[in-house]
Amino acid sequence: MDTNKRVMHREILVQLFETERLLARELSHQDVAVLTAMLSDPEVMKFSVRGICNEAATRKFIDWCLECYASHGMGPWALCEKESGRFIGFCGVGPELVGDVEEVSVGYRLARKFWHQGYATEAVKGVLQYAFGQKHCESVVVIIEPEHKASVRVAEKAGFKDYTYKEFHERLVRVYRMTSDDWVLPAWSLNES
Repeated sequence: MDTNKRVMHREILVQLFETERLLARELSHQDVAVLTAMLSDPEVMKFSVRGICNEAATRKFIDWCLECYASHGMGPWALCEKESGRFIGFCGVGPELVGDVEEVSVGYRLARKFWHQGYATEAVKGVLQYAFGQKHCESVVVIIEPEHKASVRVAEKAGFKDYTYKEFHERLVRVYRMTSDDWVLPAWSLNES
């Protein structure tokens, strides 16, 4: 019976965020081992303000995600390949304090073996569709250190254009903003015909 509940629960979550190759679901404590393996990789965490995560830090991150789901109806979601079901990382939107303003911020991380396959851009586009289409967000930001060239490319491919420089956790970052009006006709949609 527990298996049936998980399957039903998963089907509902898939409808929140699904792309051509990816399914998304809420993170849970069942993901601690696979997520800790990813978040303890120095290359994956190179630009993280929190640094490498051990099991305790990963549990704390999942707890924060669960709080976001309960309070905001969104947060970082586990990403799984549709074809294999393999966990590849996470992507979602959640609250982030930028200066003294709480923003809806896109965040994502992928296990290294899934880099350079277009998954991050695909996931960000799926999250933006959910944030603007289902949650009716007025704007979404993405916070990126300028040296993180791969994340800059992902953001720009997903349609983020303009940015300002801000201090975030004592680091100079680019804060890109996309409004719901920008999303109506994202730049990338013109290239998909």
